[in-house]
Amino acid sequence: MDIKNVFVTGTDTGIGKSVASAALLHALRARGLRAVGMKPLASGCERTAEGWRNEDALLLQAASDPRPAYGDINPYALPAPLAPELAAAEAGVEIRLEPIVQAHARLAAQADCVVVEGVGGWAAPLSATLDQADLVRALSLPVVLVVGLRLGCINHARLTAQAICADGAQLIGWIGNDIDPGMARSGDTFALVAERLPIPCWGRLPFRERPDPAALAGGLVLPAALPG
Repeated sequence: MDIKNVFVTGTDTGIGKSVASAALLHALRARGLRAVGMKPLASGCERTAEGWRNEDALLLQAASDPRPAYGDINPYALPAPLAPELAAAEAGVEIRLEPIVQAHARLAAQADCVVVEGVGGWAAPLSATLDQADLVRALSLPVVLVVGLRLGCINHARLTAQAICADGAQLIGWIGNDIDPGMARSGDTFALVAERLPIPCWGRLPFRERPDPAALAGGLVLPAALPG
């Protein structure tokens, strides 16, 4: 079994990438693998006694085994809850690939698999000169797409999949996430997305007010081996 590294992106911001990434970590650990998460860049952080901390990055840290240092999980922790480019400018920080690549190497050295969560949707830039596609290329990662199941998601899923492939990245799977409990015919919509994405579905996460990634992991069906 050769399961290594993946990059998790989404059809938009707020569609459950972090919960899906944490559930993926638990699913990998259930196979007996050492799996750790990474959120290279996070905006909307809170100051703690240990420094700036991001809720999503902490979720990934809690789902990881072994438990990596926070600084490696989240090299760029930005205070303002803004688009990364704006949050970095407000903090006077320059986003560079090198610190992320180095942190990823440290994580990879201690685990069988590193699950790297992106920011927002695929086309959300990291900086004025860096896109997420640049990070995926630098880390040589295949991509998993999280589709937030709500009205409009078919369009978002197809456009995002096309953009990922157009950027030269390898799209290997997708995960549906029920984020709208009042959505009419959500099952039919899920089926339509599955018909139109030329990649396997790794599972569908049900809506939960307080999602438990460990419990949701049982709903994921992962391939026997992943590239990367």
